[in-house]
Amino acid sequence: MTAYESTSRAATSKEAISPVSRTPSGHTSAICASRVIGTNVKDRSGTTIGEVKEIVLDKMSNNIMFAVVGFGGFLSIGEKYHPIPWASLDYDESKSAYVGDFTKEQLTAAPSDSIEALTRSSGAAYRDRAFDYYDVPRYW
Repeated sequence: MTAYESTSRAATSKEAISPVSRTPSGHTSAICASRVIGTNVKDRSGTTIGEVKEIVLDKMSNNIMFAVVGFGGFLSIGEKYHPIPWASLDYDESKSAYVGDFTKEQLTAAPSDSIEALTRSSGAAYRDRAFDYYDVPRYW
């Protein structure tokens, strides 16, 4: 049996679907980025504070560096783009949105820039600033 066949067989067995493969809110642990992009981001009170515009991947560690959340402006004119550590967002099915423990005011003061600047070079500069600002444990 090849490694691929072994992995495929394990993935289809009931043992592969365990509490470990689910998020704390009970959702599966895998999602397509295209389903995340365009999803609203709300604070805990349910106020919409932005929308996920991009998901930035760390190709070296195979982790999500951050979600780019845009807010403000009109028809994307004057919109600000904020790198938010993925670990600080939880999907709330009842709100059909990602929810974070921050307010619009905190987001206004958070690191932000153009999407191009957020991903320039390795993206590490904004990743580090975002993880420090939101006080999220680093994955690297």
